[in-house]
Amino acid sequence: MGSDELFTNRLLIIDDDDAFARFVKKVAQSLGFEVVAVTDPDEFKMTAKAWTPTLVILDLNMPGCDGVELMRYLALARCGAHIVVASGLDDRTVEATVRLGAERGLKMGGALAKPARLQTVRDLLTRFISVAPDALAGELAEAIRTDQLFLQYQPKLDCRGGRMTAVEALVRWRHPTRGIVPPDQFIALAEGMGLIDALTDWVVATAARQAADWRSQGLPLEVAVNISAKNTQDIDLPADIILELTETSAMRDAVQMMDVLTRLRVKGFRLSIDDFGTGYSSLVQLQRMPFSELKVDRSFVMQMTRSKDCRVIVEIVIDLARKLGLTSVAEGVENQAILDELRGLGCDAAQGYHLSRPVDAARIPEVVQAYADMAQTVAA
Repeated sequence: MGSDELFTNRLLIIDDDDAFARFVKKVAQSLGFEVVAVTDPDEFKMTAKAWTPTLVILDLNMPGCDGVELMRYLALARCGAHIVVASGLDDRTVEATVRLGAERGLKMGGALAKPARLQTVRDLLTRFISVAPDALAGELAEAIRTDQLFLQYQPKLDCRGGRMTAVEALVRWRHPTRGIVPPDQFIALAEGMGLIDALTDWVVATAARQAADWRSQGLPLEVAVNISAKNTQDIDLPADIILELTETSAMRDAVQMMDVLTRLRVKGFRLSIDDFGTGYSSLVQLQRMPFSELKVDRSFVMQMTRSKDCRVIVEIVIDLARKLGLTSVAEGVENQAILDELRGLGCDAAQGYHLSRPVDAARIPEVVQAYADMAQTVAA
């Protein structure tokens, strides 16, 4: 199978509403998807097996069959496509379905509420457009040099004070013909091409200018910038970094990593270890490296109100951070129940879609002010 075929975007739709299916199909085709739309569950199963879609949109409520049954089939078939649930049902039912799919090991891509607007469908589909690395390799360097990259910012809530006191800078690529290319498609590419330092320099410089602008507006927000472990191979990195940094992955050369991170701490920067509890992060890193913040991985946080084991893990990590004198930050706060649990456990800060999605810089003052008003009301 050739590279182009591997990265063909294939959408499989099952919906008994023919008008809705045709609408989604037309939008998807305009974005370059190959699309098959069916109404029969047996035809859906055969197509899913033989055609290997990259994205599936399935209706939850159909005569004689429902989306939950089909998701069970896809899980047993080890379907590797992203799954989006389409439904006009209430939010709690849809959210429960998405969680169930994730528990079954499916790559859940969220939900599409019916009826859906054109732009909503376009934005959803764009998130799942995969591009062959070879096709992007020659364009990434140009994207860094020009204005194709942009930042969005996800606020962090101070759990005790109820105010937004920090943001995390997240890089995006607005490709001139492919639309928005998600970071998971170009960060690793930047590392492999030796462009990760140039990319990080751009992110840091842009975030620094934005932080200065907010400060001039009376918003002294802390700004976190994610760096690749490969950035630590540049021994001169500390001279170029002027913002709070988040360490997101481990590095094989631990001595070199310690050198760079220690120098950053000497200069007064706060360092955060991201996704703690997964991958390479470990107690050894905490003991050896001069981190000041510990981020609890979203996979534990999102499940903590439904899974006793996940709640215990979150509690242990928060307690560990406190006893080591580190700030604890929980990612993946998707509802108020999770936020209440985190506050009860003494977590210092939180971020997630329940609090705010990543937004453009222009919207940050609005989000900060909204939480400041709520905090003031509660205090009164």
